Amino acid sequence: MTINNNNFIKLIATLISLLISSSSLTHVADAAASSSSAHTNNWAVLVCTSRFWFNYRHMANTLSLYRTVKRLGIPDERIILMLADDMACNARNKYPAQVFNNENHRLNLYGDNVEVDYRGYEVTVENFLRVLTGRHENSVPRSKRLLSDEGSHILLYMTGHGGDEFLKFQDADELQSHDLADAVKQMKEKRRFKELLIMVDTCQAATLFSQLHSPGILAMGSSMKGENSYSHHLDSDVSMILDVGVSVVDRFTYYTLAFFERLNVYDNASLSSLFSSYNPSLLLSTAYYRTDLYQEQVENVPVTNFFGSVMKTIHTSSAYRAISGRDSSRAKLVASSDKSYDRDAQRITDNPDPEKDSYHYKAKVVERGTCPHAELWDVIVEKVQSIKDVDSIVNYGLVGMLALVAVSTWQSS
Repeated sequence: MTINNNNFIKLIATLISLLISSSSLTHVADAAASSSSAHTNNWAVLVCTSRFWFNYRHMANTLSLYRTVKRLGIPDERIILMLADDMACNARNKYPAQVFNNENHRLNLYGDNVEVDYRGYEVTVENFLRVLTGRHENSVPRSKRLLSDEGSHILLYMTGHGGDEFLKFQDADELQSHDLADAVKQMKEKRRFKELLIMVDTCQAATLFSQLHSPGILAMGSSMKGENSYSHHLDSDVSMILDVGVSVVDRFTYYTLAFFERLNVYDNASLSSLFSSYNPSLLLSTAYYRTDLYQEQVENVPVTNFFGSVMKTIHTSSAYRAISGRDSSRAKLVASSDKSYDRDAQRITDNPDPEKDSYHYKAKVVERGTCPHAELWDVIVEKVQSIKDVDSIVNYGLVGMLALVAVSTWQSS
């Protein structure tokens, strides 16, 4: 009896070790798959957290970045735009339905193609964290969700009033540095991004990144701890009365825009060139960059990896020749007809006698019908094939095996 008990204990210990090793291998494989996933799409989350007319510049900051990323190729369906106030329709705005970031008023940032996803009192810390983590209520439409995946590069831009490890929302609530870090950690665990660039234009912006520990993250801030972030200019003119009457853009965002206005979607300017473009004497603060959580060398990473689109390159043996839309549609029609003809020809070649083919199909159905458990077996196979998490099946199988061995050993003793 003693020998049987010892063997039983050894067997249980072996099965438990196999179960643990299987679970650990699963996590290692998941981490390897996440790190090796290809860069397939770009997203942008642009957030203005300030209300009230005197914070006009914060909305202009956000709309300026919105215009830039759209110009560089990120479509509206992959941009989440959050504006805490509607300066374009404010009663103090001398230019209704218009927002400017420069004193010459040449560029209307609001324009006709602005899609605001969260507006006014919808811009809260809770909704912001729900966007990042994907924890939405069922009633939230897809257009207001960050539908990123493990191949996504995400640009997160925030502007407003902040301080030591916090950013104010709606002048009433605060996003703490640990809130941001926890949301980013959840995003990483849920494979919601491959790489993440966080850019913040606020006072003491660097302190907002102090709790970040997840890999694959770059962080940029407009100021260090103890420093303020300043506005750039008013829209004033000596020969006229003030139009807007408040600052229209912040310094950090202004010089960021100046860098990107020289680029187009085909440029290969690196992130390091963006970092080095900030002059402390012009910013009146010290720009901050955190790269210790990022695996790549920023000198080799184009800014369009975050601020632009993922362009698909088609390699051809000859020079590119532009064709008209009519010719293109005609070519697609011919190609589709050729493919259908090839499929029909292949079907005729494989089965020269269609009646015989029909006979074999009927015979197969009859043959399956002779087995009373065929349909049940097909259902089981279909269910098993539809399960994506095969590792969970293995773990449950090992637990079941452990229970069966324990019962059989007890009965034999």
